[in-house]
Amino acid sequence: MKLGILGTGMIVNDFLSTAHVLDWEKAYILSTPRSLEKAQGLKEKYNLDGIFTDYEELLQTDVDTIYVGLPNHVHYLFAKKALLAGKHVIMEKPVTSNIEEFEDLVKISKETNTMLLEAVTVHHMPAFKALKKEIAKVGTIKIVTFNYSQYSSRYNAFKEGNILPAFDVHKSGGALMDLNVYNINALIGLFGNPKKMEYLPNIEKEIDTSGIATLDYGTFKAIAIGAKDCKAPIINTIQGDLGVIVIEGPVSRIRKFTFIDNAGKETVFEFDSQTHGMSYEFIEFKRIIDQQDEKAYQELLEISRLVCQNMTTSRRVAGVIFDADNL
Repeated sequence: MKLGILGTGMIVNDFLSTAHVLDWEKAYILSTPRSLEKAQGLKEKYNLDGIFTDYEELLQTDVDTIYVGLPNHVHYLFAKKALLAGKHVIMEKPVTSNIEEFEDLVKISKETNTMLLEAVTVHHMPAFKALKKEIAKVGTIKIVTFNYSQYSSRYNAFKEGNILPAFDVHKSGGALMDLNVYNINALIGLFGNPKKMEYLPNIEKEIDTSGIATLDYGTFKAIAIGAKDCKAPIINTIQGDLGVIVIEGPVSRIRKFTFIDNAGKETVFEFDSQTHGMSYEFIEFKRIIDQQDEKAYQELLEISRLVCQNMTTSRRVAGVIFDADNL
């Protein structure tokens, strides 16, 4: 893999701390002029091959894959340029601001014979893969509740009028896009497309600072809670007529789960807690690209499509409208 890394923010720092597992051939980082010192520090710390401040120049190199670790509202533009230049794209979640942008990128990727992959940790975690196999233990599913509530220090700034990207409606921010996206991914990864999804947001200054999504699967109902303006002990449950599966902590970081049958007997399923969660997804992305695994690629692309479609529709109905929506 010859990688171009876009951004110098927290998510890129997180990624680089795991990047040794990729064994890349070369890697460059794209920085704004004002973040050049930060980029230089990352280059030295992780032995990167160079720094660019001009995206067009980076795209003219022999990199084969671009990792987009930038704010949500520019995902589409930077990915589109990369795909048109014949580069594969690994896009940090959420893949795009809306379904229209997503479908346009998919169209371009088909025309350029490139791949568009969304970096959502949950699908690649060993515990989540095991959960998909063990979920039948609960019997007929009745109720599913996933919660990712994490009070953000940026919310303090937001209340004072300093609006950072995560809370900026003009930059496709909000609790649904930042946190609840993981819950929606997990639900669709486990159960497929719901019959209907509705979003009930708490809106301040035009953006959802927290909210509840309801997903109707016909024979059972699911609730996904995402909050950046309050916190709670995070307990996720999958309830069936034979028992319940309990997941402590965000599903995006799932390391273990417990099955409790109706008689109270507990069975714990526990997995590696040392490896950084982002390692699993990037190892799989590299494999898919190297082996041109079309089947695995299309499965992940369809999950991204369903998540993006459901989030776009329900968000707009709820009155959270982004600049990128152009409605």
